[in-house]
Amino acid sequence: MSHHYSRPPSTGPQPTPYNIIPINDVLSDHPSLRFAEVRAATAALLTVGELPVPPDATWTRSSDLLDWLGAFFGFQRDNVRNQREHLLLLLANYQMRLPQPDQIDSLDPVVSRKLRKKLLKNYCSWCAYLGVTPNLWPTDRDPRRDLLYSALYLLIWGEAANLRFMPECLCYIFHHMARDLNRLVDGFIDDYTGQPARPAFSGENAFLHNVVIPIYQIVKVEADSSGGGTKPHSKWRNYDDINEYFWSRDVFKRIGWPLDLSRGFFHKGKVGKTGFVEQRSFLNIYRSFDRLWVMLILYLQVAIIVAWHGDKLPWKDLQVRDTQITCLTVFITWAGLRFFQSLLDAGTQYGLISRERPFLLIRMVLKTIVSAVWTLVFSILYVRIWNQKDRDKRWSNAANQRVTTFLYASAVFLLPEVLAIALFIIPWVRNFLEKSNWKILYALTWWFQSRSFVGRGLREGIFDNVKYSLFWVGLLAVKFTFSYFLQIQPMVAPTKAIYHLKGVEYTWHEFFSRSNRFAVVVLWLPVILIYLMDIQIWYAIFSSFTGALVGLFSHLGEIRDTRQLRLRFQFFASAMQFNLMPEEQLFQEHGTMRVKFRNFWQRLKLRYGLGRPYRKIEANQVEARRFALIWNKIITTFREEDILSDHEVLLLELPPDVWNVGVVRWPCILLCNELSLALSRAKELKGPDRRLWRKICKNEYRRCAVIEAYYGAKHLLLTIVKEQTEEHSILSQLFIDFEDSMRAEKFTVEYKMPVLPKIHNSLKSLLKELTSTKKDMTKVVNQLQSLYDILVRDFPSEKKTMDQLKQAGLAPSRPSEGRLFFENAVELPGEENDVYYRQVKRLQTILASTDSMSNVPKNIEARRRITFFSNSLFMNMPRAPQVEKMMAFSVLTPYYSEEVVYSKEQLRSENEDGVSILFYLQKIYADEWTNFVERMKRQGMVKEEEIWDKGLQELRLWASYRGQTLSRTVRGMMYYYKALEMLTFLDSAAEVDIRDGRELGSVSSRRQDGSPHGHGRDSIGQSPTSSRTVSRVNSDVSALFKGHEYGTALMKFTYVVACQIYGSQKAKKDPRADEILYLMKNNEALRVAYVDEVEKGTGNEKEYYSVLVKYDQKLEKEVEIYRIRLPGPLKLGEGKPENQNHAIIFTRGDAVQTIDMNQDSYFEEALKLRNLLEEYNRHYGIRKPTLLGVREHVFTGSVSSLAWFMSAQETSFVTLGQRVLANPLKVRMHYGHPDVFDRLWFITRGGISKASKTINISEDIFAGFNCTLRGGNVTHHEYIQVGKGRDVGLNQVSMFEAKVSSGNGEQTLSRDVYRLGHRLDFFRMLSFFYTTVGFYFNTMVVVLCVYAFVWGRLYLAVSGLESSIRSEADSTTNAALVTVLNQQFIIQLGLFTALPMIIENSLELGFLNAIWDFIKMQLQLASMFYTFSMGTKAHYYGRTILHGGAKYRATGRGFVVQHKSFAENYRLYARSHFIKGIEIGVILCVYASYSAISKNSFVYIALTISSWFLVVSWILSPFVFNPSGFDWLKTYYDFEEFMNWIWCPGGISVKSEQSWEVWWEEETDHLRTTGLWGKVLEIILDLRYFFFQFGIVYHLHIASNNTSILVYLLSWICIVAAVVLFVVVSHARNKYSAKKHIYYRMVQAITIVLVIAAVVVLLEFTNFKFVDIFTSMVAFFPTGWGIISILLVFKPILKRTAMWDTLRSFARFYDVLFGLVVVAPLAVLTWLPGIPEMQTRILFNEAFSRGLQISRILAGKKTHTN
Repeated sequence: MSHHYSRPPSTGPQPTPYNIIPINDVLSDHPSLRFAEVRAATAALLTVGELPVPPDATWTRSSDLLDWLGAFFGFQRDNVRNQREHLLLLLANYQMRLPQPDQIDSLDPVVSRKLRKKLLKNYCSWCAYLGVTPNLWPTDRDPRRDLLYSALYLLIWGEAANLRFMPECLCYIFHHMARDLNRLVDGFIDDYTGQPARPAFSGENAFLHNVVIPIYQIVKVEADSSGGGTKPHSKWRNYDDINEYFWSRDVFKRIGWPLDLSRGFFHKGKVGKTGFVEQRSFLNIYRSFDRLWVMLILYLQVAIIVAWHGDKLPWKDLQVRDTQITCLTVFITWAGLRFFQSLLDAGTQYGLISRERPFLLIRMVLKTIVSAVWTLVFSILYVRIWNQKDRDKRWSNAANQRVTTFLYASAVFLLPEVLAIALFIIPWVRNFLEKSNWKILYALTWWFQSRSFVGRGLREGIFDNVKYSLFWVGLLAVKFTFSYFLQIQPMVAPTKAIYHLKGVEYTWHEFFSRSNRFAVVVLWLPVILIYLMDIQIWYAIFSSFTGALVGLFSHLGEIRDTRQLRLRFQFFASAMQFNLMPEEQLFQEHGTMRVKFRNFWQRLKLRYGLGRPYRKIEANQVEARRFALIWNKIITTFREEDILSDHEVLLLELPPDVWNVGVVRWPCILLCNELSLALSRAKELKGPDRRLWRKICKNEYRRCAVIEAYYGAKHLLLTIVKEQTEEHSILSQLFIDFEDSMRAEKFTVEYKMPVLPKIHNSLKSLLKELTSTKKDMTKVVNQLQSLYDILVRDFPSEKKTMDQLKQAGLAPSRPSEGRLFFENAVELPGEENDVYYRQVKRLQTILASTDSMSNVPKNIEARRRITFFSNSLFMNMPRAPQVEKMMAFSVLTPYYSEEVVYSKEQLRSENEDGVSILFYLQKIYADEWTNFVERMKRQGMVKEEEIWDKGLQELRLWASYRGQTLSRTVRGMMYYYKALEMLTFLDSAAEVDIRDGRELGSVSSRRQDGSPHGHGRDSIGQSPTSSRTVSRVNSDVSALFKGHEYGTALMKFTYVVACQIYGSQKAKKDPRADEILYLMKNNEALRVAYVDEVEKGTGNEKEYYSVLVKYDQKLEKEVEIYRIRLPGPLKLGEGKPENQNHAIIFTRGDAVQTIDMNQDSYFEEALKLRNLLEEYNRHYGIRKPTLLGVREHVFTGSVSSLAWFMSAQETSFVTLGQRVLANPLKVRMHYGHPDVFDRLWFITRGGISKASKTINISEDIFAGFNCTLRGGNVTHHEYIQVGKGRDVGLNQVSMFEAKVSSGNGEQTLSRDVYRLGHRLDFFRMLSFFYTTVGFYFNTMVVVLCVYAFVWGRLYLAVSGLESSIRSEADSTTNAALVTVLNQQFIIQLGLFTALPMIIENSLELGFLNAIWDFIKMQLQLASMFYTFSMGTKAHYYGRTILHGGAKYRATGRGFVVQHKSFAENYRLYARSHFIKGIEIGVILCVYASYSAISKNSFVYIALTISSWFLVVSWILSPFVFNPSGFDWLKTYYDFEEFMNWIWCPGGISVKSEQSWEVWWEEETDHLRTTGLWGKVLEIILDLRYFFFQFGIVYHLHIASNNTSILVYLLSWICIVAAVVLFVVVSHARNKYSAKKHIYYRMVQAITIVLVIAAVVVLLEFTNFKFVDIFTSMVAFFPTGWGIISILLVFKPILKRTAMWDTLRSFARFYDVLFGLVVVAPLAVLTWLPGIPEMQTRILFNEAFSRGLQISRILAGKKTHTN
């Protein structure tokens, strides 16, 4: 079929390029134009009729409503063209989905009204919120208005550029333009001019210049003032601030229309933040989730009170009156917490107060006063109770009366909480109250929260409420029980003992008396930290089991391997027919209870094989043929992807219905060994035919194998023996006799069953000859002769004489003289008869196979995909509609400059170990490489070496499809297009077409050119001839397509890749541009959107355009379809969302799937997309979905053990984790791609991501936040999956985790998290917290807990308290702490990360497999990796909240086989892991030296083992998970390179990888931009380093047990002396080392002499011992680091002074020191024999077991060069 392009009449030879439909040329033969719905939509848009003609515009009869709007309002021409097609496709697709349109050739008014309502629903809500009447006039009598309103909104949206991130800003613009539109349509006369009314502006590009550019400029000015996102968020307005400016009715007065550019809004600094001020503080965690912290603090208080006052069970202790009254103090605490919250609100949100918002200040002040008053009232009432009781010496009536007064006050205090609980129980009342816009309700709720356009009516239905409430009630009950009995109660006795401790002998100077009370704080701090975070652990446990339960009910993991697939395969065709084929029913029935029950019952029958129709599918049924077409297409796709070999294709395909077999011709894999079993059964079983046949028929596959073998053998023999020969008639007679005998049920009587194996062997020998490459006719004749002899002489029960045989027609009538029987009668079909020989091979396989073939397919990925697909067809999914009636959708992929296709050079170039990418891939994917070579040889390649010449393009694609490249993503997404084409054919194909397709479309006769591109449309395959000879080239199923499939698929699917810099890549002749063009050329539905920069005039001015291009198959070149001018540079915020936003105007349809550059899809999954899109019509709870979550499969898990850990962690989150979030917790958000968005819902509410600089660095998740806040519903569906790549090297993984952790730090500050924390009900708020920012916060708390524990132990040891406690107090102190802390820490490391994985793997792979996987992971040091990962998360999350500095970190998506140098690891992990690990290690060593209990080794080990594990993990992980990390030579060279890097001076163009100085500047850069509180907190945290010196100097021998403060002060003399000596030596080196080297040596010598002299003097005249030198180092070095850290806080000031160079020298010295400490254990391990080999096995075990030759990969000992 040829594709014609639109030809406007007489406009020149060049046709106008079009995107999907040639709208300008409705007479062209484009297949999309055959749809009546398209013609109806086109006609509706042409109904301009009596509308006023635009002045100054060329107006023709072909002009439509969009031209009219464009001319009047000044929209760009290409924006009008783009939105015309957009609107036309929306209308046509809506009309297609109507049950029965009244008139097929005219647009149904329901369609335009439905579209207008959906597009303008947010606008109507905005108007209602502001109390403004929408400018939408009634459309019942004039349906054209609906089209005008929809078109106007789309035109505004299509040209709004960056303004699309501000949906209410677009509402404001539409509101005024709709008013102008109404005046135009109704012919209003302007009162001032007396002329017909005109819009506020008009002319060429008027909308861009008068509306878009002015608002864009203020966004740009604000973005520029943010300093690239480094300035405090409170100092500049982001997209949300500017959008929320339009949430106030005053905006109509403040901005006006047309826009008044003199107003403050358009000037920087005149208008402040709106709606929310983002402040950088950890207190945001409390402020956003105050209800959670109030619950935890109040319970802790009550638990401590009860445990302190009693020693029995808590419910018995609570019966004591004194305990009860003490518990009332929770009200004082609660009121105090409210007071604290009000202070926080005032302190963080003061920036919102302005003259326009005076009530905000009033509410802040009032809330602070009221909460303070409550605190005071409760305190006074409480004190009065005890005063009365003390006076009366008992609980008298007066005392009880005072208690009653307190309780009355409490009841009043609790009224709001009681009301909240009542509204929680009846959620629809809460939703109604929040959504209604009554003024009286604003007044009532004003006290509790600011009025907000979003976050209203978020309550779920009763059923969902009950589900997630039960989850959390159960979890909290277990958590609080555990906390009381195992955390709080065991601590009470030791606390009392220490608190009352007398006569403590302190070993240092004690500033305060009774400071043993501080020991209580030290003891409790880690316990309280664990208490505050352990809900996270309980959540991991509860969600794991809940997820498993939900997964079981979803029927996940029922088919886990090919063995289980074989058991279910006979129901598979019916399942595929049921789910993937449209249901045949009347439209009136659709969605009724009757239909739902019928579907449920059919599913049940399918799942459990009930009922006759699902037991067998006979070969003559259309259903079976349809199934065969789809199944074979899947197998073909697998072959094209090289995950199957040709032989496996033969075993898996469903062959065409040839040779008159009469039963379903199941794949060989199901029939293998069945014939052998049937033969052995026949040989052994004595008895009548019927009994034997009944036994065989018990197994469906065995029955089919026997029948197919018999008829196959019959057809084969009668085909190779010439007709009209005596031999042919003899064979025919033989088969007639067999069949007569079978019909008479005398077969077992008339023939000897034990002879069957001989016949079987003879047939096998014959088939072996027929399938050999060089056929020997003599051998064939001999085999036929021996087979004939067995059949005639040995097989019959009664031996016959030659005469009897001749008489029966079973022997030749005349003896052959001088020649063998059959000699001249055999004629084999020609080699070109491919179908025939495929059947022969199949027959040979059925006859010859004796094993179960459980390892077919061999490829793990093929096996996984087949089992997942087959399992998914037995899961619950909506029935598929016809393709014409399905929702249209788009896929959008943002791309910047990643790899498109690997080049020849990239594949061949070797790393330092001599390993190339291709060599690496050949070893990891060894079986796929073999299949690829086999495919290439089939295409004409003789030797493997030719691949670099003839097959270069295929080779590049093969490698690229195994990396994380754009070509892989495009191939995956284009499967949607191919699937839609095939499904369209099946929807409309007649039975005869399907039968032809069955004969054509088996893989046996597939086009085997191996190219995944092209669709075979140019040649239609001929009908099969009598010998079933079908050309390989022409016999793709697509050869049967009638032409309309292409048009339908394009109507329903568009793929846009947002290649932001494609224009500049073309200009620079970047090879990536050619590769993108290649992808467009080979994929018809692919479109590329990019931003084009055009120089304007002679100055530096530029114009920016959004451009859409495609490849024109007819013109054979790239053509530009649309060019829409932008108001300025695209990137004002984060790059990726801005890139998505500019390209989204070119997407089409009702849904858009966002796909990242590291993703993939599969043909068999694409078949289910129709079903997925039908989810939009289902209710989930009280709402329909707006965002469909899709399951992901991480395909990078096999590269190394590290990739496997990452993959396992990711898999458990994207499956089990998100399953639980969606059901029952109802808080699933959007965690990156591949979710499917309700496109029209999202584009009218701010788009599919947020883009404000820094705060929205994790842009994806904000789409989920926005969706939930605006009343959307996010669901999760696991019957369909998309592939996803993950980072595979430790450095890549760490950078990714740093990015995500920093992103979560920024989320913590954001308005979205604050609003969700306050607007969600209590239990959903808990779910939300513990699955987003709470996870990272609690990870940080775990690390803080370790710090609190080790610092606390150090304090007890060096102060002397520990020895006093040990001798005086009960030894339960340590026991309590050990039980609480270590148990929890082990749970945190082990269960926390492992349990979800174990549970999910148990569900999908089986329990034993899951346990074995877990054991393997532990042996490969997974716990070490997860501990290291915990440090990364904690560091970056904490640092981001404290100082900012979040940024996008490009991790790269390459293969990680090369060794990372020590310097690179040091740069990446020095601050996040190494220094922290060294600090904890030093503390543990000091503790071991001075602790009273460290003498008992067991207690010391029990106390510190988990802390030591953390130290080892943080210091050694980068080397354990680094290829050749323990290679001695590499380590030596690495350290040499590290020292060179340390001493390399910085410079203007020097990078951080080259010089320590540049790296150090970058590493401390966040301290330059941090706020005041960040600096204060940093100084406070750094003070801990001074503790070492204070604690240790009193233990030096020179101190002679003196505890005077003078000892500590005198120790500073050493610090000062060391600094002076360091400065002198540094100054001498800088001044003399180059020219007067002798002076420098002299200074060094004097320094050394002075130091030695000082040591000698101290040794001689004081108690100084030599060991004190080393002890002093441990005391003084941390002090030096503390000084450096504190001075760096003042970096902006110090940088301008001479002191900066000295500080830098000191810092360099410390980094050398840290480097030595880190390299020391590394050096020891590299010396030990066997360690490098063990490390290699640990790192690459998973890949090793799949054939990866690690010894070669790492040593580069390649046996051959490519």
